[in-house]
Amino acid sequence: MPIDRTLVLTQAADLINNDRDRDYGSADANHLRIATIWGVILGTPVTPAQVALCMAGTKIARLAHDITKVDSWVDMAGYAALGAEMATDKEYA
Repeated sequence: MPIDRTLVLTQAADLINNDRDRDYGSADANHLRIATIWGVILGTPVTPAQVALCMAGTKIARLAHDITKVDSWVDMAGYAALGAEMATDKEYA
């Protein structure tokens, strides 16, 4: 039975606005920390928006292995929302 698209988006919204925020702090601060660490490792600046893009890419790679993993679809939707927000915010782009 297919999962409802609204359920995917609702679950993604709940994760990025509640659970993840409680577990890891604000998405902005967490993506900035990740960008800083990745920038040191890669030797080039990385933005929080790029972190969201790369994390969505990770979910795509996982789905290429098993396209039925709903949690990866949910996570990808969350990263898309965060990435869109950060990419349009001059502070995080």
